[in-house]
Amino acid sequence: MVDIDVETELRPVLSNDEKLIWTGKPRTGVVLRQSDFFLIPFSLFWFGFIIIWIIMVAKGGFIFSLLGIPGVLVGVYLVFGRFILDAMKRKNTIYGISSNRVIIKSGIFSREIQSVSIKNIPELNFKVKSDGSGTLYLSSPRYPFMNNEYKPWMRQPPCLEFVENVQEVYNLLVQLQAK
Repeated sequence: MVDIDVETELRPVLSNDEKLIWTGKPRTGVVLRQSDFFLIPFSLFWFGFIIIWIIMVAKGGFIFSLLGIPGVLVGVYLVFGRFILDAMKRKNTIYGISSNRVIIKSGIFSREIQSVSIKNIPELNFKVKSDGSGTLYLSSPRYPFMNNEYKPWMRQPPCLEFVENVQEVYNLLVQLQAK
């Protein structure tokens, strides 16, 4: 299945003889990940601690409470900002599969294009949810203890994240690798 809008956006990165076989987009909106079961309580604790710290320090003078501003900014990012940035990035992400490669176009402030040759995919794995959606990993994780989830401070191996019918996309890639 090829989405005409996605195909139009990916056409400039295709070679003349290349044709898209499949296109897709990740699920949009706010998404909770496995790591959020740790990060949400931590971020609420952090934010609460910083606010209490600023209130306590403010008694010593306004200047000292200004020192807490970086901590507040980190707290705001941890509580709200990371969800907003993740949703914005996924909203701007599109996927394409041609007979030769997998193309991932993403980015918030600038567009990044990742291209992985189908013949050179070292390991193909996927995680599927009960609704059939899931994530297709095009490599083994560099940091296996981190579950291969999105970490803004680390560059993760390429993957097709939150794809509908992930089993079908996996089967398509397996077929293309066999050719």
